[in-house]
Formats: sequence, C-alpha cells, structure tokens
Amino acid sequence: DERPSEPIALDYLFVCVGGGGLLSGVSLSARALSPRTKLIGVEPLAGNDAQRSLRDDRIVRIPTPNTIADGAQTQHLGELTFRIMRRCVERIVTVTDEELVEEMRFFGERMKMVVEPTGCLGLAGLRKMVESGE
Repeated sequence: DERPSEPIALDYLFVCVGGGGLLSGVSLSARALSPRTKLIGVEPLAGNDAQRSLRDDRIVRIPTPNTIADGAQTQHLGELTFRIMRRCVERIVTVTDEELVEEMRFFGERMKMVVEPTGCLGLAGLRKMVESGE
C-alpha cells in the first residue's frame, strides 16, 4: 500500500476538462485521499460544455470549440464522467485563450518549461479565481 499514512490536506485542486475523464478520475482519488478538497474543473470559455452541463444538470452538446487548448476541444462530456462530476466537482471555471497564452508565457519565462495550452488550464483557472477574490 503506497497511500500516505496521514491524510492529504489540499484546499483546492484545479483540473483541466475536456471529455471529463481526467477530472472525474482525479476527483474520485481526491475524495478518497483528501475528502475536504474542493475540485475545480477548468475549461476554455469557447468550449464550456462541462460548465453548462453541471449548471443544467444534463449533458450539453456543443459544436467543436475554436480554442488553442486542442486537448479540450470536445463536444460533450461522457455519461459516466458526468455522473461522477455531478457528485464530486465543486464547480467549473472557464478561461479565455488570452489567459492561456499568459500562463504559457509564465511557464516559459519563470519555470523554463514549454507547456501546451491545455496543460495551462489549471493554472489559468486558479489565477482567475484568485484575481476575482474567490
């Protein structure tokens, strides 16, 4: 058993959203290891099907979104992932392509890392919530 002996204490965990597989899987793990952690999904504003799906309590289908976050260019959530997300995800935050470019620049300049746009969704969502005072 490689689980930590002490509970993990995270306030928030930001995860990118496309079809919902990564977010739903992470949310199940986080609930088991850190039940008080708030799970926040982050998706491109141009492809906010997950945000709309959770708000409307049904899977919303959209045309393929026009965004630089190509890993999140999905048209809808999966049935299983949607059921898990409804149970475990606190909310979905959306970010613009411009915000993703800012985070790509941050990773490049400060961290000396090249990160593709979809990989920047989590940090962009965190920054958006912090800047809005949430």
